[in-house]
Amino acid sequence: MLPDPRSADMPDEEMPAEEVACRARLKGLGVQFEEHKAESNPEIGCSIPYPLIVKTLGGSIGIGSGTELNCQMAEAAARFAADVIQPAAKAEFGADLKSIRQASAFVCRPRHGTRKLSEHAFGNALDIASFTLSDGKTIEVGPSPPEKDAKFLNAVRKAACGPFKTVLGPGADADHSLHFHLDLEPRRNGGTFCQ
Repeated sequence: MLPDPRSADMPDEEMPAEEVACRARLKGLGVQFEEHKAESNPEIGCSIPYPLIVKTLGGSIGIGSGTELNCQMAEAAARFAADVIQPAAKAEFGADLKSIRQASAFVCRPRHGTRKLSEHAFGNALDIASFTLSDGKTIEVGPSPPEKDAKFLNAVRKAACGPFKTVLGPGADADHSLHFHLDLEPRRNGGTFCQ
């Protein structure tokens, strides 16, 4: 199996224009973040040359501490929270989305049971375990949520397929029974894989 070409990614002396532009877009979305030092593990193949630690997904939407992502994934998550999750919470519960509890962001590891690197190894994936609303309600991602929670979770999961290239959750496999996995894995012909 050929190594992932992204495994060789290392930061340039000067940040590329696309990374600079992405950060400007994040600021425009109201995302709070801080720069983090590049991380790589040549032995395993993990690499995140321009990582960010995301503090909020814009406006007043918090996200769990230690959310390290590449800029493109941070932008996709922020847009998704504002354009999809927030309106879905308002429609279903009449409350605003206050925060997202992430289960995993950048983690240097292969996919479960394989040698192929996980998108987490590139800061290109986010696992979401729950959503907390402004009224204090928490909606957990899991196999058999209450009916109203299920309607919200299904709407969010369905809408994720498109902005994200891979969407997995309860029912996909045992590894994803308690969270949504969202990533931007480049796929042939720009396709998606949603389960």
